Amino acid sequence: MIGVELILGIVVAPTIFYPQSFIGENVLSHFQSGILMTQIFIKMGQLLIIISSINVLFEILSYFKDQAKFQLKFSKLMLSILILILSLIFVFYFTNQIVAMQTLGEQATTSSNFASIHNASEITIKIILIMQIFLYFLSFKITKK
Repeated sequence: MIGVELILGIVVAPTIFYPQSFIGENVLSHFQSGILMTQIFIKMGQLLIIISSINVLFEILSYFKDQAKFQLKFSKLMLSILILILSLIFVFYFTNQIVAMQTLGEQATTSSNFASIHNASEITIKIILIMQIFLYFLSFKITKK
C-alpha cells in the first residue's frame, strides 16, 4: 500500500492534473482531471480498507499468539487499528464528500468548503502513509549483541 500511495501521489496525480505538460493545451479541465483522480482514489480506497482490515486481523492473531514481546505487539496492533480507522474515515467520509460535491458541478469544487475537505483528505492519507511506514519498520526484529 505504501508503494501504491506514493505512486499515486508522486506520479499519477501530477500527470492527471497537468496533462498539458505532456500533450499540449486544452486537454482536460481541472474539474475533469479531478473526476478522473477521484475514480482512481475510490479504487485505491477499496484496496486500502481491504489491506488495512487484513493487517488488523493479522496483528490481532499475532498479538495473542506470542505474549513475550508485549510492548512491540501492542504497538503494532494499535498502529494497525489507527490505520484502519483513518482509512475508513478517508473512504467513507472524505471520498464520499468529494464525490458528492463533484456531482453538484464544477462550481461546487471551487468553493472554500471543497478546498478544506480536499486538504483534510490529503492530510489524512499522508498520516496513513506515515503510520504504515512506522508499522512496516516495526516488523523488523532488532537483535541485540
